[in-house]
Amino acid sequence: MFERFTKDARDVVKGAVGHAEEAGAERVGAEHLLLALLDREGSRASFVLAALGAGERRESVRAALGEARRRAGLTQAETDALAGLGIDVPGIVARVEEVHGAGAMSGDRKAGGRRSGHRPFDRAAKDVLTGALRAATALRDRRIGD
Repeated sequence: MFERFTKDARDVVKGAVGHAEEAGAERVGAEHLLLALLDREGSRASFVLAALGAGERRESVRAALGEARRRAGLTQAETDALAGLGIDVPGIVARVEEVHGAGAMSGDRKAGGRRSGHRPFDRAAKDVLTGALRAATALRDRRIGD
């Protein structure tokens, strides 16, 4: 599938891998693709994200994604729903991190745990890329752009 990507789309994927490495993530996730798209300037995707107001909130998006990762991927809505059931997710995260260290629930390996430089894509990121391929195919486009 990667051979059908335009240079810009390849750069987004490479940027996503870079964000995953920077975060110490074991896998490249959809959140890393989003951050890589937010890094872009002058592309169709960056125009759409800017129109939605995401461009100027890049750092808050990055912080929110980091917090969700600390909570084992739970969204704020899920955290709020659990709070309604009497489950204190931030308290649980704090206790787990007290015993096992910061980011213990993120599912990331510690530095040095990786045998090679390859980072696989998680299911959500694969779904995003597969969706892009399907959209391009539906439009009878031979290339997948950003």
